[in-house]
Amino acid sequence: MKISVVITIMRVVLGILFLAHGISKFQMGLDGVAGYFQSIGIPGFMAYLVAPIELVGGILLIVGLLTRYVSIVLIVILLGAIFTAKLSLGLLGNGQMAGYELDLAYIVIALYLAVADRTRWSLDHLLFGRRSSRR
Repeated sequence: MKISVVITIMRVVLGILFLAHGISKFQMGLDGVAGYFQSIGIPGFMAYLVAPIELVGGILLIVGLLTRYVSIVLIVILLGAIFTAKLSLGLLGNGQMAGYELDLAYIVIALYLAVADRTRWSLDHLLFGRRSSRR
């Protein structure tokens, strides 16, 4: 299997995961998400930023548009989640809530996507051509 196929699979799967997280936040209601954020010490208004970023970012990753920039923004969100909500729970969680192991996996995938070449199965490639990460 060519590396471009693997990169495409990674990008689309990460996009689907973030799209699902964004949809979930909207289904719960952003007021409820804001309340949860406040209960764990995160300013409530962040819910109104994070949910659309996850939703739109997921869609952009799925179609492969602005992949590098979206990946970097999602890394920032993931690091924020780790350091504000999950670090105290430990790597694997505390039995009540999940830890930050999946966040780390998502970060590594997003980091790779931020530096990887565009694949031909992306809007980035169609609109901007091939980018080489090798200099």
